[in-house]
Amino acid sequence: MVENRSQLYSSYHDQGYFVIRDYFNVAEISALRKVILKFHEAWKKDNEEFYREEAFNSSLITGSQYLAYDDRVQLFNFISSKKIMSIIDSVMAANPAFMNTQLFFNPVNSHQKDFWHRDCQYDYEVEDQKRVISETQVVHFRIPLFDELGMELVPGTHKRWDNDEEFDVRQEEKGRVSSESLSTGKKIKLAAGDLLVFSADMIHRGLYGLDRLSLDMLVFDSTGDYVDYVDDDCLPETSMLDKIDDPRLFMNTIDLKLKVNSLANDC
Repeated sequence: MVENRSQLYSSYHDQGYFVIRDYFNVAEISALRKVILKFHEAWKKDNEEFYREEAFNSSLITGSQYLAYDDRVQLFNFISSKKIMSIIDSVMAANPAFMNTQLFFNPVNSHQKDFWHRDCQYDYEVEDQKRVISETQVVHFRIPLFDELGMELVPGTHKRWDNDEEFDVRQEEKGRVSSESLSTGKKIKLAAGDLLVFSADMIHRGLYGLDRLSLDMLVFDSTGDYVDYVDDDCLPETSMLDKIDDPRLFMNTIDLKLKVNSLANDC
């Protein structure tokens, strides 16, 4: 039984995450897995060296490079399905917008270790990271396609800065490395059909092992300054919008892009 909206809201805003077990049935996961594996196999062939040497994820799964038109429509309909939109609406402010999709898998290179990070550390220096975690909201909606070891998260760090141990490990300071254990970490094992919702800017890491293959959908608050991160090709084509049962998640992004382009043209 899924918790009510207020419980999900409280769990996310207090802890930075929640997990709903067996949220998707076998048929839903099987259909999703079929489309995702088409993408994954084509992507691996096209990125053979990168995949073999350092990759642990890919992105732009909804784009036109590896999936056919009908497969993309199917994926857009899954992302904006009632099941997912009800959860998005539970944790996010008005007008949530679609950012991207990512696919997480085990690295082929056995020397690669799972590592602690905040997503914002790849775009911002430390002082700006502190600002970002207090001002903006990007949320991961993760669906494992097979049973896996899952994630390790540091609850509450979507709203607070690192303690000394967390900072030194995450930033690899004072001889520490980002693959070390953290005393504050909490492991969350995931099975096919589960849904894990977590803040992109909390301290977290994926756990390598088993048959790891997880689809992540990234959604952002429309008031956040993230629309420039969205690749046009990962959005639905105009002809697809009528084929998507509830396209508002994508329309919010498209509308934001139109506003940005209009402002740029006015300058």
